[in-house]
Amino acid sequence: MLGRVTQGTMTNQLLRNINTNLRTMQGLQEKMSTGRMINRPSDDPVGITYALRYRSDISINERYQTNVDSASSQLEFTDTVLTQTSDVLKRIKELAVQGSNGTNPDVALNNIAGEIKELKDQLIDIANSQFKGKYIFNGQFTDKKPYDPSTDVKKAITDTGKIEYVINSGVELSVNLNGNDVFGYPPPGTPADKNEDDNIFNIVDQLVTELVAGEYDKVSAQLPLLETRMNKVLTQQAEIGARVNRIELMQQRLEDLNYNLTSLQSKTEDADYEELIIQSKVNENVYQAALSVGAKIITPSLVDFLK
Repeated sequence: MLGRVTQGTMTNQLLRNINTNLRTMQGLQEKMSTGRMINRPSDDPVGITYALRYRSDISINERYQTNVDSASSQLEFTDTVLTQTSDVLKRIKELAVQGSNGTNPDVALNNIAGEIKELKDQLIDIANSQFKGKYIFNGQFTDKKPYDPSTDVKKAITDTGKIEYVINSGVELSVNLNGNDVFGYPPPGTPADKNEDDNIFNIVDQLVTELVAGEYDKVSAQLPLLETRMNKVLTQQAEIGARVNRIELMQQRLEDLNYNLTSLQSKTEDADYEELIIQSKVNENVYQAALSVGAKIITPSLVDFLK
């Protein structure tokens, strides 16, 4: 048996339908104003799970990108410093070759020795290079000057600790070099980790002493050691170059990953304005139609039935 449909029933149903339509229109307007399909978890419980995951992954990826950028900057700075070191060593070698010529007068030898002493000071400045206020050739003791000019720098032993950046999940990259690997360990007879005789500061000191004394043969004997040290500097620079290449590949990989994650997040969260505008227009038409029909339902009164 069908229930009796009263005027009140029709009116209540009409109001419920109009309110439902208004809520739908409000939701569409909110999405258009925010540009997001998901403004609260109830909008899409499944979608919000993926959205939060994408946000987390993007945040982590951006931190890796920050580390990669910092590592890249320090590696490039170190590469520049090593280039400067090589240039100074080339000039020292030119002067040593010139000084090994037995035809040079004492004045010329003294002048050569004087320039080499200046170049030694330049090498000390380079060895004490700082990146963002931190010494790059003293391992993890970045606040301590590795080569103090007030001491005998050829006896300096730098820290061997590594400065590493996390550039991806489980991936770390060292960005610093051991100062002794670049400029040489203390010469034999002094405390050192290695027994080497090509410490650049010791070679320079020997060259100055021998040039002033006019000992051409001894000056010539320093040339192979100087060449060995130059090759070791180039080896260290090649190592930095390899790390720079790796960091560039990682930069590209992280950029690609960030693009993919952002695209997935956009597909999950971002609103499709064209679709929303169409839905909004449809709902507006439905709303207007509901109001039109409602006007005809609500208008009749008891007086109308008594006529």
